[in-house]
Parts: sequence; C-alpha cells; structure tokens
Amino acid sequence: MGDTIWDVIIVGGGPAGLTAAIYASRARLSTLVIEKGRPGGQAATTQEMENFPGVIRGTGPELMDRFAKHARHFGSEFVRDEAIEMDLSGQNKTIICKKAAYRAKSVILSPGAEPRTLGVKGERAFRGKGVSYCATCDADFYTDLDVVVVGNGDAAIEEAIYLTKFAEKVHVIVIHDEGILDATKVIQERAFQNPKINFVWNSVLEEISGDGLVEEVLVRNIKTGEMSSIEANGVFFFVGTVPKTGFLEGVVELDSQGYIIANDMMETSQEGVYAVGDARQKFLRQVITAAADGAIAAVAAEKYLQETESFRSQVLDAEKPVLAYFWAPQNEDSVKAMSGIEKIRASLGTEVQLVKIDTYRNRRIAKMYKVSDIPTGVLFRAGEVVKIIDKQQIMATAGIERTARAAASS
Repeated sequence: MGDTIWDVIIVGGGPAGLTAAIYASRARLSTLVIEKGRPGGQAATTQEMENFPGVIRGTGPELMDRFAKHARHFGSEFVRDEAIEMDLSGQNKTIICKKAAYRAKSVILSPGAEPRTLGVKGERAFRGKGVSYCATCDADFYTDLDVVVVGNGDAAIEEAIYLTKFAEKVHVIVIHDEGILDATKVIQERAFQNPKINFVWNSVLEEISGDGLVEEVLVRNIKTGEMSSIEANGVFFFVGTVPKTGFLEGVVELDSQGYIIANDMMETSQEGVYAVGDARQKFLRQVITAAADGAIAAVAAEKYLQETESFRSQVLDAEKPVLAYFWAPQNEDSVKAMSGIEKIRASLGTEVQLVKIDTYRNRRIAKMYKVSDIPTGVLFRAGEVVKIIDKQQIMATAGIERTARAAASS
C-alpha cells in the first residue's frame, strides 16, 4: 500500500470497527481495516446470537461474516497485521504495525478487549490443556465430559447453556447466595431449567489440577470456608474483560482500568482520532452498542475531514490574507451583521479574501480558535491569526447598535 494516505484507518475488526468501515466506505472515504485475526472480534466466537435487532436466532460468526462482507461491498480494504505503535499527532497519523506502517488523515480505534484471568493456581499451567475462555472455540472437545464454568454474568450463563449441548454436566461456580445470578432474567430462567447445569453457590475456584490435562478443581465455600473437589475435564472462565489498549498508553487518554475515554461523538483526546467498541469507556458492551459506536465514529470522522480539509484549503493554505467570518444562519445578529464584516474586509485592503465559517457545521474549528460569541472575525495571514474582530465592532460597523439606540430614543 506504499505511500497511500487513507482517509480513515480502523484499528481492529470487531463489530464496532466493521460498522465504522461500512459507514466510512459508503461515504466514499478511502478506508483500511487493520485486524490481526479473523474479522469479528469476540462476537465471532459467540455461538448463540439472539439479541441483535433482526436476528431472532443465529450465530456470532455468521453475523460478523455479513458485517465484513458489507464493508467490502462498499470498498473497505482489509489487511492482516497488528498495531504496535502510533503517532496520532499532526495532520496525518501513522500506525506502525508488525509488518508495515500505514498513514491516515483520521483513525478509529477499535482494539476490543480480551477475557480477564483470575490468576487461580493452575490456570496458566493448564491453559489450552483444559482451561479455556471460549466455549464456541472449544466446546466440542468436551463431548460427554464434565466441565466447570467460572462466572455468573450474561456471557458466563449463556456459554454454560451452550456447553450443555456437548458436555455431560456443567458445574457453574457462583460467588452469590443460592438463586442469585448477575445474568439477565431471561437467561437465568433458561439456565435454571436446564437439567445439565449444576450451580455451586457461595463458592470460588481455588485450584485446578491434573496430570498433564485438567482432571479436578478445588472449590472453597466463602461462608463456611469448607473445601470441596469437583472432577472435571475442562474449566471455562467468563469473568469480564480487559481492554487491549496497552499500546495506547501515552497516546490517547485512558481511564484507570485502561479503557479509552471518548465523548458521545467517539472523539478521543487526540484530534481526528475516535474510539469505539469494548475498549471504550462505556455502560454497555454488546454487539448492538459496538455497532452504534462505529456508525457515530465514521460519521464524525467524515465531518472532521470535510471540515478540516475545507478550512485548510480556504484559509490556512491561502496565498492571500483571509478574513474568516464565524457566523450561523440560526443566529440573527450574525446574519444582520454581514454588511459590517464586508465593510471591515474592504478596510483591510483589496487583497483580503472573506470566508464565511458556519459555526454550527464547523464547531471544532470555532472551538480551536476560541470563538464562543458570534459574529466574530478572525484575520489570517499565511495560516496564522493576526487579528480578532469581536462582535461589538462588527455590529457597530454594520450600524446595528446605532439603529437600536435611535429606535429606543424615538
């Protein structure tokens, strides 16, 4: 891809990144998706998918395949690589990956999250040897065997139900009192009605053991302190996620848990950089909210590019001085004062060009130059601000204040 400068680069091909790709490429923006594995993220490992609008019953891999196909249909390009470093300052941003480096005018970060580990004794030693974090990936290995599930939220209980299609018995270790789960009501009801699921209440997992492969787990009752063992061939952990944002430390603002801080337009602390999906600080992490994030970020990026490129070509890169008039058609004063700014421009010399900036459509530009009261004029020479003309001067030049005083005295 050589020296190509993309309009948008999307880092991560989960549901948020794929949706952003659909919207960006449909808007005729050159769009590149960088994904180190199969597009779809965690959603592509979820077997049961029934809470995405229009999908009464389906699978995560099927839905994510459709997302990716949709993005490619509108012209999005994909590259299999992994981002390791970034320079997101300046007009063009650089994404340094393991195989190559890529440049873009705007970036949408969608690195996703990965399963949280508990550090239980034996967890690391038996990873891939009976310890798993993906039921869809590994369930068929445990046909007619007993397994243990750690966790009691939506993901844990949904995956426990899925495991019953293969396993003989599924033991769910729950830290809460009997009958209390963190999963939503409808999922709880299905689990309680499933004869293959055995709930181990008021308990935590202490140790995983076996001879090369998982054979047994040790469980502690948090109320009595009593230890008990369960014979099992597999242990599945579903205890939340950790954002994959280590490579973004010092690049964009993160919260104390490592999630990217972004506003309701998905804007991060870096100009022209957006964050979407599970790695973003947010209330609900689901495919539907990830898709919403992606759509918002792509539209915001499109407006950002349109705004910045237009302002750069008309104002910052102009050969002659430019008087930028910040106004809005909804603001009556700024409409009435048009004659005033025209007179001021004429007084500055014939070489000065007038460019009107609609602050409603160019909020970022107005904010950048600290324009809070309109109308306001800003004189630029060679891309630099040389003079600010405030509202009072513009209105006075237009004769509006004199008219108001005359009306008051008559």
